[in-house]
Amino acid sequence: MGMYTVGQLGKRAGLSRSALLYYDGIGLLSPSMRSACGYRLYSEGDVRRLERIMLYREAGLPLDAIASLLQADETSASTVLERHLHSVSAAIARLRQQQHVIAKLLGDGHVLRESRSMNKEQWIALLASTGLDEAGMDRWHMEFEKMSPAAHQDFLESLGIPPEEVALIRHFSRQGVADPGT
Repeated sequence: MGMYTVGQLGKRAGLSRSALLYYDGIGLLSPSMRSACGYRLYSEGDVRRLERIMLYREAGLPLDAIASLLQADETSASTVLERHLHSVSAAIARLRQQQHVIAKLLGDGHVLRESRSMNKEQWIALLASTGLDEAGMDRWHMEFEKMSPAAHQDFLESLGIPPEEVALIRHFSRQGVADPGT
């Protein structure tokens, strides 16, 4: 079983020495051993813990939440992760709304096309160009709502559709009734 110094672990993980010392200082990742000279030595178990820390960091979790996750049982960890997922989804919805407002302020169709988003009219035109009539579009919404209600909500929001209209479309989709709005 190999042991790693701070420098070796940092190089392996792509982290700075100061980041690893900080993680040790806050108790997030402490070395398993110290050498006779006092050097920090990390075990394979420490490496696996660091990999989990880095995965949680990639998911955008703050260090205090990561510390809790590393000590939590599976149920508690799932709760923390689900809460973070809802927070990220809400942030994405806010950013999408900002994206549409900025594109509208710029008033330039080219900018909207470059913004990685579509508006409702563009989406309807795309569906129509593939041969879907209104009844087909209604079925599309019903299937989307049945398959993944939250993703359907996100998609409709991504088109810049106002919240009241999104609620109406989803209501009609659940009821299986044609939606006059799309």
